[in-house]
Amino acid sequence: MATIPNTAPNVDSATATPPSFESALSELEGIVGAMEAGQMPLQDALNAYKRGVALLRQCQETLTAAEQQICILDANGLREFDALKEVPLGNPGVDSEAEG
Repeated sequence: MATIPNTAPNVDSATATPPSFESALSELEGIVGAMEAGQMPLQDALNAYKRGVALLRQCQETLTAAEQQICILDANGLREFDALKEVPLGNPGVDSEAEG
């Protein structure tokens, strides 16, 4: 009989700090592994599923927030590095006008 691996009890999100992305993902992976083993009693499987959904939502929210921060940074002038644009003009073999 499999059990849910070291899952934290459900806590009120208003009073507790959620686990880090990495620990939430690790816990979620453990839950998936335990459920895939197929030896979990029905009630334990249901509880594991509920916990897994909560962890999945938290991970998705964390990733969405990170993507938004990246978009903000990009809008403030960050751009993709283009090595050809960074080479000084007139450099033989790189300047497209010198080739033609």
